[in-house]
Amino acid sequence: MSCLRKLVVILLLGGALPLFGGELAVLRNGFSIRHERRAVIGSNTRLYVSADGSSFVDVPTADIEHFEQAPAEFNASPSPSNTKSNPALVTNGRPVDLNEVVKEASGRYRLDPDLVNSVIKAESGFNVRATSRKGAQGLMQLMPGTASQLGVPNAYDPQANVEGGTKYLRELLERYNFDLIKALAAYNAGPRRVEQYGGLPPYYETHAYVARIVRDFNKKKIAEKAAARPPKSSSAKSQPAKRLASTSAKTPDAASTQRAGVPSTRN
Repeated sequence: MSCLRKLVVILLLGGALPLFGGELAVLRNGFSIRHERRAVIGSNTRLYVSADGSSFVDVPTADIEHFEQAPAEFNASPSPSNTKSNPALVTNGRPVDLNEVVKEASGRYRLDPDLVNSVIKAESGFNVRATSRKGAQGLMQLMPGTASQLGVPNAYDPQANVEGGTKYLRELLERYNFDLIKALAAYNAGPRRVEQYGGLPPYYETHAYVARIVRDFNKKKIAEKAAARPPKSSSAKSQPAKRLASTSAKTPDAASTQRAGVPSTRN
């Protein structure tokens, strides 16, 4: 199976002409990526997954089967499960703001916080004390050996765990030339398996794991777009032009309210 989708976390300015968005890019490997807009750059197609262009995915154009309009469920208003707030955590008797922990680690290793949150959700369901049958520990399920290599003394410490897990995810992305599918597969099944099979290993667990993260990441981007979309005014259309002119000065400038989007560990 061809898995050449690449996640690029640093915005590279190109001269390619952007095409229309609000679509799904359906890949030959069975995955789909929801994006705001796209641009052809050389042999790749760049899919901008955030409204402000801070996060995008480079995909070899040959690996894209077709584009299609996002179905109705992709355009729904964000539900509580799609919001960015994470469960409240308490460690050693003190509260921990997981959103800030993820934001800081993501910024340090130049990753999209939504991607890191999607990995945490798939790995532990935000359970700080999660322990797998194989011994993986904490929010990002670090194996003891990997945690030691990453300098994480206590994998059950949420800040240290997220720091180490985010660093490891960044290392995997660099190792596989920013191929997100390979990096996620290596996080779940280990780099040796990815290299053994030349890509996504033929394990149901790993396929389901990668698909779950990609799907959740897509949902977060959809919710981000829906939250940024200004509400439609149903009353404006019914009011006469003269009335609109008299009240237009009271309407706040859109720029003043707009908020920009924020750009398993097993051996």
